[in-house]
Amino acid sequence: MKIVWDRGSATVRDVYETLLERRRVAYTSVMTMMNILEQKGHLKRKQVDRAYLYESTKPRAQVTRGMVREFVDRVFNGSAEPLLLHLVEDEKLTEKDLDEMKRLIRRKA
Repeated sequence: MKIVWDRGSATVRDVYETLLERRRVAYTSVMTMMNILEQKGHLKRKQVDRAYLYESTKPRAQVTRGMVREFVDRVFNGSAEPLLLHLVEDEKLTEKDLDEMKRLIRRKA
C-alpha cells in the first residue's frame, strides 16, 4: 500500500521491483497480496496495455486509523492504554516523540 500511495498508482511489477531493492520477495507473492487488497476494497485496478494499474481507494490516514483500531482490538482487547504504555516505555522514542504525544493527549483532553 505504501508504494501505491507514494506513486499514486503502480503495477505489480512496479511494487515488486521497489520491494526487491529492500529484500527478496517473490513476484507471485506481491501479485497475490495486491489481489487480496483489491478484493478487500483497498485497491482498485484498471487494465493499461497488458498490465493492471492499481490505485488506492482510500487515503493513507483512513487506512492507517482502521489498521491501528483493528490491531488494538485484536491484541489489546480494544483498550489503547496497554499500547500507549508500551510506546511510552519503549527506549526508541525520543524526547521529542514523548513531548508530541503529551501535546496530542492534552489537546484531546
